[in-house]
Order: sequence, then C-alpha cells, then structure tokens
Amino acid sequence: MGVLDGRVAVVTGASRGIGAAIAERLAAEGARVVVAARTVDAAHSKLEGTIGETVARIEAAGGTAFAQPTDLSREHDRQALVRAAEQRYGPVDILVNNAAVTYFAPVAEFTGRRYDLMFEVQVNAPFHLAQLVVPGMRERGAGWILNISSIAARHPAFPPGPYAAFGGTVYGMCKAALERFTTGLAAELYADGIAVNALSPNRVVPTPGSLFHRLTADDDPNAEPPSVMAEAALALCHRPAAELTGRIAYSQDLLDELRHV
Repeated sequence: MGVLDGRVAVVTGASRGIGAAIAERLAAEGARVVVAARTVDAAHSKLEGTIGETVARIEAAGGTAFAQPTDLSREHDRQALVRAAEQRYGPVDILVNNAAVTYFAPVAEFTGRRYDLMFEVQVNAPFHLAQLVVPGMRERGAGWILNISSIAARHPAFPPGPYAAFGGTVYGMCKAALERFTTGLAAELYADGIAVNALSPNRVVPTPGSLFHRLTADDDPNAEPPSVMAEAALALCHRPAAELTGRIAYSQDLLDELRHV
C-alpha cells in the first residue's frame, strides 16, 4: 500500500529532470499519474527526455500513468490536460506545476516574446490549472497543489556577485510571482482542506535543462540529485493541509525538518 493509493496526480514538465523524477516517485506510491509536457518525439527537442519515456519507466516499475502532450502556453491545452486526466482516471487530487520555459539574458536585451512566454508557462499556467482543479478538490474536501520554484526568487545581495550579469532577472521574477501566488492561494483554500506549497531545490539539480544552460555539470559535487526534490515533493503531496500548507520550502531543509517531527 502506497501513501497515494487511489489518488490522481497531474505533473507538468514531466518529460525530463525534476518533473519526471516527481512523476515517477508519486507513481511509486500508488498515484495514477498524468505525465504532461510538450516533448513527444526526442528528435524534435534539444534536450533528452519525452513524456512517453517517463511513462515507460513508471509502467516498468509497476506504476500507472499515461502521457498527455501539452503546451502549457496554450489555454486550450491546459483545459484539455485536466479534461483528459478526469476522463481517464477521475478527479485530480494532486497538481504539480513544474513546467518551465526559460531564457537567460540581461533586461536590456530581453525580447517581449520571450518575456511573455516565460510568464505564460511559469505563472499564468499554474494559475489557470489551479482554477481548473480547485472546484473538484473543494467538493472532496482535500487536494494538493505544488508549485516548483527556485532560489532565484530571492532578491540579489549587494554588492552583487559575479553572476549578477548572467541574465536571471526575468526567471527570478517568474518564480517570485509563483511563490506569492502559492501563499495567497494556500490562505484562500486553507478552510477547504487543500494544501498549496512551493518547493525549490537547495542546490542546482543537474537536469537536461540546467546542463544545457551551463548552470551545473554532471560531475558537480555540490549538485542535488533529482531524487531529493522528488522525495520532498511526495512529502508535500499527501500530508493534510492543516499540517503543511502555505510553505515556501527547500528540498533538503524540508526533509531534515520532517525527519525530526
């Protein structure tokens, strides 16, 4: 018996990296997982990983999942994702907003198209998906929404360090907005028994995306394995809202805290 037996989970950005690790961990605990992302064919992406490959690993381990091709920048795709989950498995109990489209460039050089796309995928999509699943969660008196954030949401220190000109301002803006959305929604839904939390890794996770942007390396001794984020995500996706909601949590810190509870 897993702690998520009977639950239905939707995980976005689950073709690779943190999203795939979370999808696999939730499935290992009995959740029926909807694996959502854009990448269906590896030949059409610069990065490794597809939604089909994530589903295949889940099924090989004895879990239940299906792949739903989804472009989170499109309202229609977001509606179709929730509709497909409900038709296949039933009402959504767990929503993990992990999908991200990220560009790094200084503000003076940032294009409007890239700015709009980043906010659409990383802020507007989680907001819209929450609107789609919250009514059903309210009816059942329970639910879990987890937004994947980043230490980039924190304000920079001054004088700024050597990476200040790297171009992470817009990324940080998206994550800061996502965190404020998290705490606000958690407050709104507290009486309904729905937990809403944000989770960031303590250290950079070596995913295809972070490796592509050269934020870390495969042999970085200070990197954090995706499995740590997956374990922390599981912790935030089954405990009652009365115990754990409205948190801006960091993976290793959260797991250390829960070990002593």
